Amino acid sequence: MDKIATTLHNILHSDKLFLLAGPCAVENEKITFETAEYLSRLTDKLGIPYVFKSSYRKANRTKSSSFAGIGDEKALKLLGRVRDEYGVPTVTDIHESHEAAMAAEYVDILQIPAFLFRQTDLLQAAGRTGRVVNIKKGQFAAAEAMQFAATKVKETGNDKVLLTERGNMFGYGDMVVDYRNLVWMKDMGYPTVMDVTHSLQQPNNGSGVTGGLPQLIEPMAKAAVAVGVSGLFIETHPDPANALSDGANMLPLHKMEELLTKLLRLRESL
Repeated sequence: MDKIATTLHNILHSDKLFLLAGPCAVENEKITFETAEYLSRLTDKLGIPYVFKSSYRKANRTKSSSFAGIGDEKALKLLGRVRDEYGVPTVTDIHESHEAAMAAEYVDILQIPAFLFRQTDLLQAAGRTGRVVNIKKGQFAAAEAMQFAATKVKETGNDKVLLTERGNMFGYGDMVVDYRNLVWMKDMGYPTVMDVTHSLQQPNNGSGVTGGLPQLIEPMAKAAVAVGVSGLFIETHPDPANALSDGANMLPLHKMEELLTKLLRLRESL
């Protein structure tokens, strides 16, 4: 198997802790490639199966004036170049069923956003591509609901499914994580992922800009590793303060090595 196939096999079938990470959105070539190069080298060094993550389009912004993308084709082609030049799988969100086949030409994992995890047509379209499908648990849902979402993908003949925890809404502007969900989703027989950074969002409907608690990224990730999560989802950026999307809860890129080293040590001790 080549490197990409090996990484995907390890994600689906091995017990190695894997990582999905990158900027929230594809902003430009420089940031995309700077992040991909750094993380691909770092994860090779640490022996972590790695998938580059970035959204080719942001379809769920609070304000219509918020950054939504640089153009679908341009962004997807950048993701395809990352895949080819660094030999790492890529993952991006899709929001409507017609996007599945288009995105699948450039990425290895199609991600179903949490708000859309019940959308039958979207799940089935993703499944029919044959790509790995990462389903995020809705912010309003319990773990038990995820078995039905996963089944919709499996009924297309595609059993390559990941399930991701990303917290539940607490009141109107905060998120909390019930770590039992990771255990229960893993008991369903699927690799489970902890979306560390989105679980620390603080949606702010007043200003239309989402806040976050990035100082809690390390303890949140450690807790997920402690309960036996299969993989981690961490959005990261060379300069979060100037990121065009979700900068408030992204981890500065230069802090990734220290965090991942600690998490590997923790996992080895369990």
